[in-house]
Amino acid sequence: MKKALIPIIIIALIGLFVYTKSVGVYNTFVQTEETINGQWAEVETQYQRRADLIPNLVNTVKGYADFEQQTLTGVIEARAKATSINLQADDLTPENIAKFQQAQDQLSGSLSRLLVAVERYPELKANQNFLELQAQLEGTENRIAVARRNFNQSVQSYNSNLRQFPNNLFAGWYGFERKGYFEASAGAENAPAVEF
Repeated sequence: MKKALIPIIIIALIGLFVYTKSVGVYNTFVQTEETINGQWAEVETQYQRRADLIPNLVNTVKGYADFEQQTLTGVIEARAKATSINLQADDLTPENIAKFQQAQDQLSGSLSRLLVAVERYPELKANQNFLELQAQLEGTENRIAVARRNFNQSVQSYNSNLRQFPNNLFAGWYGFERKGYFEASAGAENAPAVEF
């Protein structure tokens, strides 16, 4: 009787171990995925803040009749494209992050061209409303950088945990997949050329 009981106890212990490990892994993935969702919401909030500032900036600049209309149109179009890409937290694949980032990079480039063009208009640079909007935009760009860094740190923790053994086995069972990172924009390694 005792010899028949030993394999049953061993199987029960192995089953208990697998069960507790799988529950622990699942709960860890849920927790880190929720952290990523929160970080993603912060990224979206900061990009939305920037998008909300742009119409005020464009309207302030428009007040100067001789300002380059093509530059303003480029900013408006880039803003429309950037705000049209809505990426849900449960769909943060590397490909979707790259599309989102590309639209945001186009907007950043348009804003940079706008701010460089403003340098030719001393009366606009002295406008208090413009100066305040420019300062808010610079602060928002810093907030975006921090939000993106925090998001990437959360994704790195999640992806590392996902790839570790035996977590990778349980992650496959539960359907957890790698999340995408924000990456440096193409050409970011080169300093921008500013000409006056």
